[in-house]
Amino acid sequence: MSTPISAPTSAAVPGAAGVRGPARTVTGAARLLPPIALGIAALVMWEVVVRVAGVPAFLLPAPSAIGVQIGALFPVLVSTTAVTGLNALVGLVAGFLLGLVAAIVAASSRLVAELTTPVVLAASAMPIVALAPVFTTMFGSTTEIPRRLVVTIVVTVPVFISSARGLRQVRPVHDELMTSLAATPWQRARFVRLPGAVPFIMTGLRLAAPAAVIAALVAEYFGGLQNGLGSRISAAAANTAYARAWAFVAASVVLGLLFHFGGTLVERLATRGRTA
Repeated sequence: MSTPISAPTSAAVPGAAGVRGPARTVTGAARLLPPIALGIAALVMWEVVVRVAGVPAFLLPAPSAIGVQIGALFPVLVSTTAVTGLNALVGLVAGFLLGLVAAIVAASSRLVAELTTPVVLAASAMPIVALAPVFTTMFGSTTEIPRRLVVTIVVTVPVFISSARGLRQVRPVHDELMTSLAATPWQRARFVRLPGAVPFIMTGLRLAAPAAVIAALVAEYFGGLQNGLGSRISAAAANTAYARAWAFVAASVVLGLLFHFGGTLVERLATRGRTA
């Protein structure tokens, strides 16, 4: 009787284990090539269209003109991006904690959920253009508090909705176990609801991260200190310095991407090793 021959494992084949790392690296790098190539092609087409068609600068400046402004204003771009980024970060952290705590409280009681959910949904319907001037009038135009409050409200909504959904996803067997152990509402949240809701909570954070940058930018349009990207964009456009305005827009795009990638990284680290 012949013995079945098993397939060779990576340990039996010399160098097989070392092939996976480079292969994955090449694959990861290859994924970046198409969007980079598309971005370069879009910039080249943008430059050609503007120059050939003679598009006025107030409609669309050429990428080369914007690049010149980026080089000339680089220190200013860095400082203004830092101001807007700090406002977005403070509001993001505050809104995340507020939304998470509100979701935990709502998940512990149906009555509380019925009271808090409409309030949060109503807050999501409030336009930033209405909140920013009101907060500026309340707290003054010489502080960053109004802008950070706007970001906090904007961030609270997606974090609350996503976290509340995850906190309700409790398996009956776990719920029965907590009941048999006479667990308190806090113990239920600590040992059952929160661990199971981590993917939902991180999804809310990932969605809220770029929204925080948008809220901070829009809030800077309505008075206050002239030290952020939003105020610099509006000031440059008002002075017909359109290429300069687009330079600040480019910095805003970079800041939004940083927050997006940061939120995605935190989500992956928090959900690493979890099974569906």
